[in-house]
This record gives sequence, C-alpha cells and structure tokens, in this order.
Amino acid sequence: MARSTTPPSASSAHPGGEHPDGWPGKDLGLPEDGPRSVGRIGRRVVGLLIDGILADLVAYVTGVWSPLEGSGDIAHTWIQLAIFAALQVLFICTLSGSFGHVCVGLRVVPIRGGYVGVWRPIVRTVLLCLVVPALIIDRDSRGAHDRIAGTVLVRR
Repeated sequence: MARSTTPPSASSAHPGGEHPDGWPGKDLGLPEDGPRSVGRIGRRVVGLLIDGILADLVAYVTGVWSPLEGSGDIAHTWIQLAIFAALQVLFICTLSGSFGHVCVGLRVVPIRGGYVGVWRPIVRTVLLCLVVPALIIDRDSRGAHDRIAGTVLVRR
C-alpha cells in the first residue's frame, strides 16, 4: 500500500496551541465565536491583570501592602496571595467569574452545565495560585486548573 507523500496542510498543523481539528472548545460542544465560545488568551490575561490590581488595592487599603514601601516580608506576600484567592473564590461563586473576568466579558462554567458551586472555584483558585497548572494548556485552551476543576472559561 502506498503512502501519501503530500505534506500536511496548514490547517492540520496546530501552531500556538490551536485546536488541530477546528477551534478551541469544539470537542466540548462550544461554538467557535460569540457567547459561550472559549475565552481567548488576550481576555484572560487582561482579566488576570485586573484581578491582580484589585487584590493589590485591597491589600493597600487594609495596610498589608504599599506601592512605595513594598510588602516588607514574605508574610505580607502570602497575605496578598490569600486576598487574591479569596476574591477569586468569592466572585466566581457569586458572579460565575472573577471581577476581572466580568470586566472583560468572560465567565467560568462547569463542563456539565449548571451552577459552578463552591468546590470548583476553590480547587480552580488553589491551582491557579500555584501558577504551573494554569500554564499547562490543552487543545481546547483550558489550563490544568480548569480541567481538574471541571470548568471552562467562556465568553459571556
């Protein structure tokens, strides 16, 4: 039996982590564009920056951190991270997305549908704070923190 010697088409290659057979979220039954499509990296990064700024603002108002003096010691850094995590869990449980997600038009939804609950945001946030799981992206543009929590970040 002869093998084809034609090179793979550009659409079959998946540069930048794109889905090899279509678009991110296709295997999850999500549309390519518009509401309920997988949130793209640009929105995710901007949302994360907004969340970080909000956590720093709360840390500043509570006296944990000062932009002029820094955090002082490692305990203050852990408190800042705890503030970030608490805000993530609070907003995801109540608004189906962090404050940053809401600002950029994203929301966190369970893969199987329904309410995101409390345990999913907690698991997702702990893994997000570890950083590395969020950097391990699958072909549907979900980080390991979302896969383990059974969630996906979609457009509103």
